[in-house]
Amino acid sequence: MPIVLNVQNPDAMLTLGMLERAARPIEVRAADKTTAQVERGHAFVQKILAEGGRPVYGATTGFGPLVDFHGRTAQEDQCDNALQHLTAGQGPDMPLPVVRAAMLVRVRSLSRGLSGISPAAIEALCAALGTTFTPAVPMVGSVGASGDLVPLAYVAQSLRGVGHAYANGVRMPAARALAEVGLTSLTFTGRDALSLVNGTSVTSAAGGLAMASLRRSHEVAIALSALLTDLLGAAPAFLSPRLLSAFGHPETTQVGQQLSGWLEGSVPSDTRSLQEPYSVRCTPQLLGAARSAMDWADQVVRREIEGVSDNPLFFADEDLVAHGGNFFGQPTAFAADLLSIVATQLGNLAERQLDLLVDPNRNAGLPPMLSPLAGEHHAVQGVQLAATATVVAMRRLCVPASMQSIPTNLHNQDIVPFGTQAALTALDQAKSLRLLHGSLAVGLRQAAHLKPGGASAPRCAELVAALADVVEPILHDRPLDADVRAAADVLDRAVGER
Repeated sequence: MPIVLNVQNPDAMLTLGMLERAARPIEVRAADKTTAQVERGHAFVQKILAEGGRPVYGATTGFGPLVDFHGRTAQEDQCDNALQHLTAGQGPDMPLPVVRAAMLVRVRSLSRGLSGISPAAIEALCAALGTTFTPAVPMVGSVGASGDLVPLAYVAQSLRGVGHAYANGVRMPAARALAEVGLTSLTFTGRDALSLVNGTSVTSAAGGLAMASLRRSHEVAIALSALLTDLLGAAPAFLSPRLLSAFGHPETTQVGQQLSGWLEGSVPSDTRSLQEPYSVRCTPQLLGAARSAMDWADQVVRREIEGVSDNPLFFADEDLVAHGGNFFGQPTAFAADLLSIVATQLGNLAERQLDLLVDPNRNAGLPPMLSPLAGEHHAVQGVQLAATATVVAMRRLCVPASMQSIPTNLHNQDIVPFGTQAALTALDQAKSLRLLHGSLAVGLRQAAHLKPGGASAPRCAELVAALADVVEPILHDRPLDADVRAAADVLDRAVGER
């Protein structure tokens, strides 16, 4: 289905699923009323510029701290002025799905008609999203204030055939990439260039992709916690509805209900301690708190995606040019830092659950490291080592970016939120969490193979069967890196189907 940009319809919002779909060619088009609104906004800006006498940041002035100086006279030269000095990013290229999601978020913001961008620039973004064309954008350069100026400059440059881009996944000069997919280079006029770069679209796109991944991983954590409980033969007394309701957090009750659903039909062993370790017993409280935190972050990210992050904004009805700071990405910076913390605590849980599973003193009689012949074979020993390294790497990335402000730009940007770094880190954390869950799933699949009868709860048994389709039992030591990744894919599909 195409994505229709319809600013007249409050239900026609971008979803996190749409951001993920944008990783592949996707049809994006503007509704007629939206196109008319964009045209009206563009005409309003052109009228102001033609009349003269009214200062318009970035169109008649220099940029940033040079705002008190005149800009270039010709509109096309002024657009070039905006882009060339911002093409200064460093580091490896951003993941292509992030760049394409950012393009989708940007076109959504610009389609509101408040940025004065030309319809041709909107059409160029939509056309690019319909192909495999993806700008090559370096990871480092944005401080998340005045929007994602540097990374979005690379997007704008590539649309006019400058710099590099990808076509069909191959990196090449941008002009050649445009030709490969049947697009032509764009000529910017008015404030097209500034409209494209002056927003938080990379930040909100990365935050949205992290949010989508973590939502799935949270459901995966519930499923794996239930499977661990089942395979250990633990009694589900810790899921008592009365008990969880008394805790006072509705999200904990919700998670408890989900865990109980997964464990319906489970047969406790009657050999476990009265109280399980916290990595089993406290999963409703931990995962409930994670859901509560993600709900807040989700709200922030969705608002950012739907908002207009630009400066100035143009309100034709009131003959108003409003200068301000909507490009200041503090909301998503806070939300993304919280997502990194949530992801890491979920990673801590998965790593501890794997440790519980491989320990013969606590794993209900299973062999050490889940090895069928301990000493001669080591089964998931290497997987656990990699999981431990992964969770520590995640902890190190949890230093908040949202308060790392440092003055820059002649103190014009004297406080900045670094939301872009926060969001990209949250996305990295989400990817690491998937691998930790894949590692735990490999261990649980092996435990189910070694335990007579396997999982007793039907839903847990279904999950084991899905994992068994891609992960063979470990009868002899073998490389398990691909198994971990394959298990992570199975888990995503399993929770997505439900």
